Amino acid sequence: MPGVLPRIKAARVERLLTESLRRYVFEEAGARGGVVGVSGGVDSAVAAVLAARALGPENTYLMILPSAATPKEDVEDALLVAEHAGVPRSNVEVLDIEPLLQAFDKALGEMTLVERGNVAARVRMIVLHQRAYRRRYLVVGSGDRSELLIGYFTKYGDGGVDVLPLGGLYKTWVRQLALHLGLPERIALKPSSPRLWPGQTAEAELGISYEVIDPVLYAVFDLGLGAEEAARRVGVSVSVVERILQMHKRSEHKRRPPPVLSLPLGEILEG
Repeated sequence: MPGVLPRIKAARVERLLTESLRRYVFEEAGARGGVVGVSGGVDSAVAAVLAARALGPENTYLMILPSAATPKEDVEDALLVAEHAGVPRSNVEVLDIEPLLQAFDKALGEMTLVERGNVAARVRMIVLHQRAYRRRYLVVGSGDRSELLIGYFTKYGDGGVDVLPLGGLYKTWVRQLALHLGLPERIALKPSSPRLWPGQTAEAELGISYEVIDPVLYAVFDLGLGAEEAARRVGVSVSVVERILQMHKRSEHKRRPPPVLSLPLGEILEG
């Protein structure tokens, strides 16, 4: 990994995030606990463990929401995460969303791979919020800083959560935290994938590895470097940096609430 990105103090990060999550859920939001969608990947695994430690395993509800695109081993890893987090089996639910997706197929007609993938992400979020509402819980998301900055998430899908404890950590930092939390290497180092269609991986879709994306984002957004200096510090071409920055620019709408179009009251009111 390019040396511009420092390592984190994982124990300190764990303490800060659990304290912040506990305060936000119980005190600021007045909720009773948290629901986490667990995929078997590193981000949701870390989010689940942090939620259980912050809110208590008895106040943490984990949902595993496979579809036809989900490998069997991901479900097995998600169940392992639940066990590692100490969440009671009664608070772990496996719900196959494929029948829901097939209902959309029937109602909407043939969809492209990406269209159906976005529907899958939004269906999962509908389910998580329904279960959260039933318990007066919040939906604890698993998006990390890398994904947020480049827009690698589905708007109103995996982006439609109540709180993002990992939103300040780059993907490679999340992996470091996962190992600190004692998660197995096969989960901590598993290639990231939203599993929205068979064989999908994040880095293949993006065309750039997180070992490059993360240092570039850190150099630009945390160190305040321009594209040329960031490229020099990270050891990549300027075109790579510009490509990553284009991802950020094109996805700006995902990070903002919907704009409210202003109206001049003096022009629209009668009298």
